[in-house]
Amino acid sequence: MRELISFCTLMQIFSLCPSRNFSSADTITPAIFTTYSSFVITRYLLPSSTLRKSINMCEEQTVSLVDVLEEDEELEEEASAVLAGSDSDHCSYPQGYVKRQALYACNTCTPKGGEAAGVCLACSYKCHEGHDLFELYTKRNFRCDCGNRKFTELQCKLYPDKDEVNSLNKYSHNFFGVYCTCSRPYPDPDDQVEDEMIQCVVCEDWLHGRHLGCVVPDCVELQEMICESCMNKHPFLWTYSVHLAVPGVAAQVKEETGGNSNTDVPNKEEQVDDVIEPSSKRSREEVKPSCKLKELQGIGQNRVQSGAVFWPSAWRSKLCSCNTCQERLSEAGLSFLLDESDTVLAYEKKGKNNEQRQQGQDPLMSALDNLNRVQQLEIIHGYNDMKTELKDFLQRFAAEGKVVTPDDIRQFFEQQQNRKRRRVDAGRFYCT
Repeated sequence: MRELISFCTLMQIFSLCPSRNFSSADTITPAIFTTYSSFVITRYLLPSSTLRKSINMCEEQTVSLVDVLEEDEELEEEASAVLAGSDSDHCSYPQGYVKRQALYACNTCTPKGGEAAGVCLACSYKCHEGHDLFELYTKRNFRCDCGNRKFTELQCKLYPDKDEVNSLNKYSHNFFGVYCTCSRPYPDPDDQVEDEMIQCVVCEDWLHGRHLGCVVPDCVELQEMICESCMNKHPFLWTYSVHLAVPGVAAQVKEETGGNSNTDVPNKEEQVDDVIEPSSKRSREEVKPSCKLKELQGIGQNRVQSGAVFWPSAWRSKLCSCNTCQERLSEAGLSFLLDESDTVLAYEKKGKNNEQRQQGQDPLMSALDNLNRVQQLEIIHGYNDMKTELKDFLQRFAAEGKVVTPDDIRQFFEQQQNRKRRRVDAGRFYCT
């Protein structure tokens, strides 16, 4: 069961961290709380000369506090982008097969050996709190399964009126907590090799970088990847890869060993693009559009057809969309490749925009608007007193070079509660 800290407490603590904006629905674990308490020390209390002071996280590993905070901030931004793109309060089932949403699989309700099932973000909070959940990141065209026939002992609390099954949902071994061609969990307690997981945009499985059969390029977060298995299932993608994909290892070696012949002289394809055609010829071609894929097939293939393929930004817009190719993509279940808004980057951008809009609504100020002026002043004074006391409390840890632990934070607020009770009791005694 995740441990919760009250909203008022969070507002008092994280008022020192203007980059954060929490709502009353946020769940904060002690680990996260400790990290941001350390952020308060680093950002506001420690002198700049101590920012790079190392702290021993364990006997075998020593890292900088700033490094920890920077990594945490990156993870936080990524998580916010994923979660903010989905509704955390309402089950997504009424929306049908959602174009893309954050999904979870519940190992408590649908363990391995049974039927695979996925639940939306809101149901993971409301219906599966405290359960063993597998994070699936995002999936496309999926309808929430929570409480349907696959959940024999659970009814959805948010939208119980569901069909027995969602026949158009697609499932994989990810829904049982294993990933990649190696079918291992992530994180894997038995795997000591540091490696990133990359999602295939077709099958949406997550694969280890070392199991892709190719060198992972730089700036991979701005690219899309199609695994070798999906490339072989849809051979026409190899044709596109020659002209649209990020060059593979073989192509890069060829360029490096080719000398100046490949750098100063444009190739045949580039020369064709530079030719100015008569306007009458262009008009005839515009009246009778041709198939881009057939044109590329006529040029020939020079790429080694092995390993995963990485595709640069906006590569989807260059795919052929003639009637024949649209039918081919539809029959293969790949129509989404013509939709640039299907990408994870587009979904994350939507999530970031939603979060920015929500950040404009300060919950503390909204609460103050509903109080009279005397109550507002009392709260503001109490708020400022708490802020000062907290800074004084954390200053001791900064001076001694200690790490703030969850127990330290609990002790601080227990002291605050005891002081409040004594003031209330004293007031009652005085009034009598």
